Amino acid sequence: MTDADRPLYTHAALRRLLDPKNVALVGASSRAGAFGARVAANMAGFQGRLHFVNARYERIGDQPCYPSLAALPEVPDCVVLAVAREVVEPVLAEAAARGAGGAIVFASGYAETAKPDRIAEQARIRALAREAGMPIIGPNCIGIVNYVTRAAITFSALPKQGEVAPHAVGVVSQSGALGFALALAAEHGTAVSHVLTSGNSCDVDMADYVAYLADDPACRAIACLFEGMAAPRRLLAAAERAAARGKVVVAHKIAVGESGAAAALSHTGSLAGSDAAYRAAFARAGIVVVDQFEALMETAAFFAKAPPPRASGVAVVAASGGAAIMAADKAEIHGVPLPQPAEATRAVLEARIPEFGSPRNPCDVTAQVLTDPESLNACAGALLADPAYAALVVPTVYAYEPVIRRINAFDALARETGKFVCTIWTNEHLEGPGSREAESAAHSALFRSTDRCFAALAAWLARPLAPPSLAAGKRLVADAARREVGHLLDAARPGAIIGEAEAKALFARYGIPGVAEMRADSPESAAAAAERLGFPVVVKIEAPDLAHKTEIGGVRLDLADAAAVRRGAAEILAAAARAGIAGAGVLVQKMVPQGVEIMLGARIDPLFGPLIVVGLGGVFVELLQDSVVDLAPVSPEVARGMLGRLRGARRLDGFRGTQAVDRDALANLIARFSEFAADHAERISEIDLNPLIASGDRFVAVDALIVAAKPVGNFS
Repeated sequence: MTDADRPLYTHAALRRLLDPKNVALVGASSRAGAFGARVAANMAGFQGRLHFVNARYERIGDQPCYPSLAALPEVPDCVVLAVAREVVEPVLAEAAARGAGGAIVFASGYAETAKPDRIAEQARIRALAREAGMPIIGPNCIGIVNYVTRAAITFSALPKQGEVAPHAVGVVSQSGALGFALALAAEHGTAVSHVLTSGNSCDVDMADYVAYLADDPACRAIACLFEGMAAPRRLLAAAERAAARGKVVVAHKIAVGESGAAAALSHTGSLAGSDAAYRAAFARAGIVVVDQFEALMETAAFFAKAPPPRASGVAVVAASGGAAIMAADKAEIHGVPLPQPAEATRAVLEARIPEFGSPRNPCDVTAQVLTDPESLNACAGALLADPAYAALVVPTVYAYEPVIRRINAFDALARETGKFVCTIWTNEHLEGPGSREAESAAHSALFRSTDRCFAALAAWLARPLAPPSLAAGKRLVADAARREVGHLLDAARPGAIIGEAEAKALFARYGIPGVAEMRADSPESAAAAAERLGFPVVVKIEAPDLAHKTEIGGVRLDLADAAAVRRGAAEILAAAARAGIAGAGVLVQKMVPQGVEIMLGARIDPLFGPLIVVGLGGVFVELLQDSVVDLAPVSPEVARGMLGRLRGARRLDGFRGTQAVDRDALANLIARFSEFAADHAERISEIDLNPLIASGDRFVAVDALIVAAKPVGNFS
């Protein structure tokens, strides 16, 4: 079974490992600084039973120390291996024989060394885990913490935390050090339920952790620091499980290189690199992506508390005009609406705010709040009660004792109205009076950045109640067309570039209409074809394995008579001869009326499979980089959403004399194109349709190519 095929561990399967009633510490030690001693110290508050295992000791402190796992008085739920790599395998075998619920391996020196023998050693650990049904964390792992039961199974220094609040965040990280760095948010008031690090992930991985936390009642949101996985679709499935249970996964991905895009032959490859693929996949799974490491815990803590938004707008109230302006700037950058208050709300604001303030949104109550302390509360209450607002943003420019009363009052107002409050700590006393109260309040979130606050609000307001499913939906293209295209693609030479005419003929079987055209082998036959098609026409080079016609001057546009066609065809054929292109001819095409140019493309990502790209067409797709990426296939509904995310989406609604494009019809066409990519993912590496001319409900594919992959046999 490959990693991609392995089902997610269930909560029940990982319960004994991650929520153990008893823990066996193999390699327990009385030597200060030893991993075994550090783990024992961290486990001092554990609510279960801790057993020491080390044949060198009879006792450690006032506890007995057992010579082996077999000698323990009970079957261990979790076995912790604080031992050298050379003895890990026999200890794991002993744990499996004893029926342990799981194991954690700290030792390093496995696959991360890239040495073949160490890679094989790690593979044996994975095989043992699968054969014994004993989940294993690590190797090269720093450990885990379950704050609910105080099972701090790690040699790392520990963040301090009291009782786990209902709005706790679960931290999942491949990097142990960065995972525990995130958990240090507990030191200033963020509720943390778990810290789960995976190291080399020979068995239990990030996806398993997310799936576990999705079903764990102690966790309300999941903060995921992500590097990469061999089978990332498992993480998407885990995030879908979390979304189904009303929990948000917030992810920050490191290692976002685009090395795979450089070798792409079509426009698509440069637009759907690794980072674009991850972002598209995460969005489909309902994962909220943050671009900054510093935003991860703030955003996760926000989603752990915030209810679903009850309106589409946000209000800002501040005692500083400058802070209010800063908030308005960031709201505009992130597309967060700041609608003006209703008449009744404005009446309250005008009654409490001096004339040199602003009873608008953003609302500036001015420094007069110092002489009328209740004015800020009254204005905040009116804004939270206004049905136009889902949340209230409060920039806090000073950290001093009165702030605590305000934060508690705002939190109570949020609870009463079913809304939410975001406190922005716009002062440099980062943990000054009021910060902990804002962090730990149940109906408020604390941000130490105006930009990060509005980025989180934008994600919250835009988040659908149910993200589009990753599962395939209803097919739009008949199975007969799928089989026919599959057979034709099977005949292609591996790696061949299937030219424009043949590619468009294949797309036509999926209901994507192409331009009227004829092939010609000479200037005279080109002129004759143009006479039959009707002027004006376009003449293009048509040759095997030619990716980009314009690079050799192989296109002539808007030719109005036979003489122009003969001249254009002759020039193109001569250019082909100079370039050494064998078998070249020309395509004569009917000139397509003006419309909006759309680019459709797809490539087969090695991790996610088929990806679809939609953008503004022609050369602008490269110059403007206005494109969106998603996993194929997409439904018409998802395709319509892709169109809406284009920066130039308004061009679809009519621009400088062009007819408005029927977005529903275009979305249906995009969905059929995406089915082409998904149906034939094993036969193609890239496909490119650029441009598709769109006008009203009329669509014409003008140019296209398909890059064939290695055939995999008949399509059944």
